[in-house]
This record gives sequence, structure tokens and C-alpha cells, in this order.
Amino acid sequence: MGPLRESRYPTVAELVLSARALAVQWPGLCVLRQVGVSRAGRPLHLLSVGHARRAVLVVAGAHANEPAGGGTLLALARRTVRERELRDGVSWHFLLCADPDGASLHVTPAPRSLYDYHLGFFRPAGPEQPEWAPSVLPPGRLPPETRALTGVIDEVRPYLQVSLHGTDLGGSWVQLTRDVPGLAEPFATSAARLRIPVETGASDAAGWPASGPGVHVMPAPEAAPAYPSLTDDARHSTWYHAHRYGGLTAVIEVPMWACDLVGDPAPHPDPDAALRRLADRLLRDADEVWRVLEETRPRHGDADGPLLRAAAWGLELVPGLAADLVRTPPVDGTRAYVGSVDAFTRRVPLRAAAMLRRALRESDAGAAARLEGLVARWSDAFAGRFRARWVPVDHQVEHQSRTVLVAARQARERVR
Repeated sequence: MGPLRESRYPTVAELVLSARALAVQWPGLCVLRQVGVSRAGRPLHLLSVGHARRAVLVVAGAHANEPAGGGTLLALARRTVRERELRDGVSWHFLLCADPDGASLHVTPAPRSLYDYHLGFFRPAGPEQPEWAPSVLPPGRLPPETRALTGVIDEVRPYLQVSLHGTDLGGSWVQLTRDVPGLAEPFATSAARLRIPVETGASDAAGWPASGPGVHVMPAPEAAPAYPSLTDDARHSTWYHAHRYGGLTAVIEVPMWACDLVGDPAPHPDPDAALRRLADRLLRDADEVWRVLEETRPRHGDADGPLLRAAAWGLELVPGLAADLVRTPPVDGTRAYVGSVDAFTRRVPLRAAAMLRRALRESDAGAAARLEGLVARWSDAFAGRFRARWVPVDHQVEHQSRTVLVAARQARERVR
């Protein structure tokens, strides 16, 4: 697969225009239709390529702050139109953006630095995230984006659902709801050729079995979670909805900035002490943001716009997460895992500060300036600690695309 030459992330509007152009150019092969609306009334679009019963569903934009998936989805859609062999007995379905409201609020489509990225940062509170909502909300309260996504799964019954995700800084890894034999080696080869590190100890997959470096299989329902305080559980997310039709889900993560430290499999000399230090820093950093939130509460009152809700939700996770890191034995004693937890515990207060800054810009310029100082200091420290290096957008897209195609081929062999 040759370079895709994407130099920036496409917007949702650009994705829709490109999908519409494919549907016009290939009317017998492609169909673009609306499959739902967001809470704010924005349409959710599905592009279908081919008519075979056996289906692959590709979902982009589940997290507003992870923009690589849109470019990957578009590259895959164009390839499935051009390359007949990809449609041999398989139809492809592309949900262009699972959270268009969130995408409208994350406003750094081509960040120049982690600081620039966080100035426009948005990621909704957990109950408002389309894939995660079923793990924290009862069925009657699910957001319309979630209902649209599960409705598409019910309709196309994919043997493979692929959810395209990304991380700001780190490496690439895959989460599978069932194992896909034969995926790990080409995944690692693709990452190596593009100088993208494989994140071997991802905190998102802490304690999960690995079928190869960076390829994690979700544990059985009875397995104890690595972080007991976190209420969201992947096993209750929309990733498992495909199981009712015999399918599985692959979640493919790719970094915006790479860090080779997250691929170091060497044993950490003292992981317990390291996690205690990270927990202490997490509490200190979060407390700085909490103080600003409490001091400004009389001015913003109970107004709970999405930025403020998301910032408060992230901060509320901190005490339990810090306790988990201290009380729960490390599930992985490698430098890679400790590095991944280091990155995770930096993100939570940094993201809260970034979103609270945006929420307060109009009502309290002084508080917003204080928060901007935190965002600048913490972003620089994050980038420096992990020796961040930018991964070209076309490399992010190419690696995700390759991994999707291998997963689709290997998973198809599994379900035959």
C-alpha cells in the first residue's frame, strides 16, 4: 500500500462531501444515507460500498479529539471502491463520524504542538460518548448517537466492526473483543516501517491477555478490572454489540506524536513506587484545576455546557484512580506500562484544565489565563518527558488502514 499523502485531518463536512462524491460517481456500488441525528440535530451519515451479506463496519469519530480516523475511513472507502478484490464477498460500511457534536467542539484539526492541540481540546464526559454510554447509562437514557450506532450494527450485522481511535502521544496498539490470529505480525511490521512505536503496556488494556506485542484481547467478564474505580467497562460498550451476530470488534489506536518509551518491555526497577509517585502528582495537578473550578463556580453557577461537564467529569475520576494506582498491585511491571500510566495521569488534569479554560474565557478572563498557564506548562512537560516526535498524518492513516485491511482478512477466515 503506497503513501496516502494526507497532510491534515479532514473535517466532518469534508468527509461528507467526499462520501457524497463517491456515491454520485459510483451509484450502483455506493450509497450514502443518514442513519440518525445527534443530540444537537446534526446528521450521522453511513456510506455503504458493495452489497454482499458479509459485512465490515468502520466507525470514525467516536472520540472528538482523535481525528486520524476520519482520514483513515476516507482512504479505506476510496480503496474499496477502486479495488474489486476487497469487495469479494464483503460489503463495507463507513460511519463517517459517530459524534458530530463533539467534532464541532474539538477545534485543532492540524495541531503544531501538544500545547496547540490542548488549546482547542474537547472530549465529552463518559456518559455522552457514543461507544461508552451503554457502560454507564441504562438503556432508556442512551444518547441518540449510541442508538444510531447500534442500529447500524443491528442492520448490517458485521463480522468485523472496526473502531478507529487515536492517542495524543505514545504508540499504536489494538484492542480486540475476540482474538484475530495472524494480526499481530503485520501490525508490528506496518508500525516499524512507518517509525510508529508499538505500545506494549497500554494502560487502556491493563491486565488484558496479549496475542502479540501491542495486540490485546479483552478479558473474560469475570476478570477483575485493573482500575476498579472507573465505572466505564469496555465489556459493556458498543464494541460488544457485534457479538450478538457472531462478530467482533477491533479498536485500532494510532498516535499523533510518537514516543519510543511506551514500547520498552524491560522490567521497571520499582513499579509500585513509581505508581505511588504518579498518583501523588495526579492528585496535586487535579487539585490545581479543582481550585479554579470552585473559585469560579459563583460566576458560572450551575451552567453545565459540554466543556464544563467534561472538565468536571474528568476531575471527579481522579481520587478513585489515584487510589487504584496505590492500592491495586501493578498488572504489568514493565517500563512500557509505567510509561503509559505516566502519560494517562498527565492527560486527565491537563485535559480538564484545557476544557475549563475554554469554558471560562468569556466569563472569567483571569481564571482562563491561569488555566492557560497550566496547559502550557503541562503540555511542555508532557512532550519533554516523552521526547515527542510528530507522526505525519499520512503515516497515521496508512498504518490504521493497513491494520484494518489485515484484520478484515484474518477475521473473515476466522468466521468462515
